[in-house]
Amino acid sequence: MSRNLVLAAAVGYNFEQISLFLKSLRKYYSDEICIIIDGKDKDLEYKLKEYSCKTITTTLNKKKIQFKRYKIFSSFLENKNYDKILLSDSRDVYFQGDPFNYNYTGEINFFLEDYKIKDCPYNSKWIIKTYGNAEYLSVANNIILCSGTVLGKNEKIKEYLNLINHNIEKFNYKKRLKYYLTFRTDPEERGCDQGHANYLVYKNMISSVKFYSNKSGPFATVFYLKNLNFDNKLRLVNELQQPYLLVHQYDKRWEKFSGIFNEIKKKFESN
Repeated sequence: MSRNLVLAAAVGYNFEQISLFLKSLRKYYSDEICIIIDGKDKDLEYKLKEYSCKTITTTLNKKKIQFKRYKIFSSFLENKNYDKILLSDSRDVYFQGDPFNYNYTGEINFFLEDYKIKDCPYNSKWIIKTYGNAEYLSVANNIILCSGTVLGKNEKIKEYLNLINHNIEKFNYKKRLKYYLTFRTDPEERGCDQGHANYLVYKNMISSVKFYSNKSGPFATVFYLKNLNFDNKLRLVNELQQPYLLVHQYDKRWEKFSGIFNEIKKKFESN
């Protein structure tokens, strides 16, 4: 019997911050969930057990987990064999269906936003300051893919994690000059894992990739999504009028979600 896995990190978050992620996921999905947490957070560990979650404990802090989670994910998956795996953010994600209940055609599947890399100052900066301007120009015309939700087959996800771990170690985010001169820590020094993900995918370092449109696909990354339409069950729907299985970055469009957010949460309170 095949098994699926949702793999996420919640270091630095309390249960309330990830409760919608967890309650909505468990409404539609009964297979495995594993979440990285702070090893000192016994309250969160206890609550996650109530939802049949596995946990991986770490001493890393919230600032470091963004990049370090990929090594932790790799270690956890070693010698394990799942059918499909979803790598997901946790705090700003909720579900409207089983995320695996879709005809994914790639061995690894990426979910696009609505802007090209060159049209987004954040994604542009992450790549320029990590890989340099020439490499940035080689990928800048591609549509941004979201690194916060990646779904694929077991071995291909492991391959992706190995690639991103290699690039994180090899290519450092360059500090701004004023911080080099004063030996101070640049607040932006970490960069973002999304810069690495876009670079390695669009430089064809991984094969058997499938991209899904933000407008008509199964996952919504709403930061740049132009039209936010809800059905009579308060489900966000795509342009085909199909409910998205997963909604990501809803807090970035709070003007659209604030009026109905409490009603959305209430749908999952019995879980």
